[in-house]
Amino acid sequence: MKEAVIAKGPTVQIIDSPIPEPNDLQVLIRVVVSGSNPKDWKLPNLLRPDVVMNQGDDIAGVVERVGQRVFEFRPGDRVAAFHEMMTPHGSYAEYAIAWAHTTFHIPHETTFEEAAAIPLAAMTAALGLYQRLGLPQPFPQQQTSHHHDIPLVIYGAASAVGIYALQLALRSNIHPIICVVGRAREYVEGFIDRSKGDALVDYREGDEAVVRGIKAALRGRELMHALDAVSEKGSPQNLGRVLAKGGKVTFVLGGPKDELLPDHVNWSITLVGAVHREDEGSEKDFGYVYYRYMARGLQEGWFRPQRTEVVKGGLNGVQTALENLRDGKASGVKYVFRIGETEGATAQ
Repeated sequence: MKEAVIAKGPTVQIIDSPIPEPNDLQVLIRVVVSGSNPKDWKLPNLLRPDVVMNQGDDIAGVVERVGQRVFEFRPGDRVAAFHEMMTPHGSYAEYAIAWAHTTFHIPHETTFEEAAAIPLAAMTAALGLYQRLGLPQPFPQQQTSHHHDIPLVIYGAASAVGIYALQLALRSNIHPIICVVGRAREYVEGFIDRSKGDALVDYREGDEAVVRGIKAALRGRELMHALDAVSEKGSPQNLGRVLAKGGKVTFVLGGPKDELLPDHVNWSITLVGAVHREDEGSEKDFGYVYYRYMARGLQEGWFRPQRTEVVKGGLNGVQTALENLRDGKASGVKYVFRIGETEGATAQ
């Protein structure tokens, strides 16, 4: 099969690899569409120059084979999956491996291109909101007929993680949601509810304007919860100026330096890989439940995939897409690849 491996740079190489075999609890998926993430170029730059591996983690495709203990899936099923990061057999290939508990069925209403935009980013958003910030989950016993008056800032609301965090917060009936956005502000506007105090703050107007805008949207309330999907370019400092004593912020792209946040702010890092761990800090059960909940949300229409842009050439387009991500050219869009367009691909 054809497979794309990535080294520092990023530098992408297309190679021939054997089709992998799933273990008892894994699924072998014929990849129809692979999604991309900023980590796909960032991680190689943190590794030794001689480390070359398939960094793709967002899978959408058709089940080819299942392990002996897999009970939810069978060959021919349309699925999406989150591949275990930093392990072999990722989504930048004709075939990929995923654990059954991070695989979920794709509703008929959802295309492979849309499904490929979901696994890593959506789970990061869910973990950040509910496990790190401790916000009310979108289930009946935590719901009320009136919305939860819990101000929440989503910094980078048009990003992959941000747009899913926004939708989940809406599902939890949390308001006001204060979205820090840029070029994609009209896209985010289509999600929020102004009647419940939701607001947009444009980061392009500068740090002082961001701080003023958040404070204005709070209308005298204390800010106790923030999800930072940017985690750079001044976002930690700006949040440090608006979070109240004891407030919580979770970062999705690494933590800030100590001097960027005041002592009264509690911060965490949301590591989506926790759904694959087997140790005491594992959030395997959380991942299992929420992937299936998101699949139902796709079918019912309250959960929508991030906008996608198909990069031509299949795996041959990965280099261009990762360079665009590195250079900040993506705005409110997920780059995806139709693997069948790869030169020499045979599996599609």
